[in-house]
Amino acid sequence: MNCLVTGGAGFIGSNLVDALIEEGHKVTIIDNMVNGKVENITDALKKGAVRYVKDIRDDDLDEHFKDVDVVFHLAALARVQTSIEKPMLFDEVNVHGTLNMLEHARRNGVKRFVFSSSSSVYGEPPERVLCGEMGLREHDPLKPMSPYATQKMIGEEYCRLYCRIHDMSIVALRYFNVYGERQSIEGAYKLVMGIFAEQKLKGEPLTIVGDGKQRRDFTYVEDVVDANIMAAESDFNGFFAFNVGSGENRSVNDIAKLFGGPTTKLPKRIEPKVTLADNSRIRQALGWEPTTTVEQWIPHWKKELGLD
Repeated sequence: MNCLVTGGAGFIGSNLVDALIEEGHKVTIIDNMVNGKVENITDALKKGAVRYVKDIRDDDLDEHFKDVDVVFHLAALARVQTSIEKPMLFDEVNVHGTLNMLEHARRNGVKRFVFSSSSSVYGEPPERVLCGEMGLREHDPLKPMSPYATQKMIGEEYCRLYCRIHDMSIVALRYFNVYGERQSIEGAYKLVMGIFAEQKLKGEPLTIVGDGKQRRDFTYVEDVVDANIMAAESDFNGFFAFNVGSGENRSVNDIAKLFGGPTTKLPKRIEPKVTLADNSRIRQALGWEPTTTVEQWIPHWKKELGLD
């Protein structure tokens, strides 16, 4: 395949680029390098990947979409709390940027588009999920609780629309709390494991928001990569949405225990109490399976960071 990966120098994107190169595909990366890192793609560039320092809001990207078989659209501003603080910027990138990528793909005849969505589109889950009886299903109501989640929902709706009126084939993958190699441990966009790792490296207590009982479905980055490639290689026509989650969840307190050390509390913030994926649809449709748990991965990562 001739693949274009937006956000290809980022955490998930660079892992996807490596896997595509390993499978022998041609890869073009578009990344504005605001959050992407050159070191994430150094090996991929040596192996034939091509990078363009461009923004997904740019108008002059047609030349990069020529003869592309599939677009993997991962580029986004992705922090829930920051989206509340900077809603206009996040909307410009996450809504206009996604529409711009769809339009470039449409006018250059790209038929397959894989959109990186988010479990945050569901918002506060129904009682059955809160009780741990069943995970979120793709047909559950979408009730976003932040600008970021709303923008991902709008992105999905644009994808659905482009399938309907332009005969494109689009898969939206709703990621659940992705972790793994190359996740950030610095800067504004790090998530809970990155925050804990940075604090441990600095000898600081781990900061836990609220009571720490909020539960998250943590999903390994290589499993997310597999879902992207399987979606790209599938023979679906039209629009499909899939949960990409492990189907198990852990509390923030559980993650803190895996890191070890003293903790301190921060004020509660607006966020769902629980995320948990029902991943039966992607298992059945694509044959996808999660492979790694946080209990398996965090001890290995701590050794790499010198935290043991």
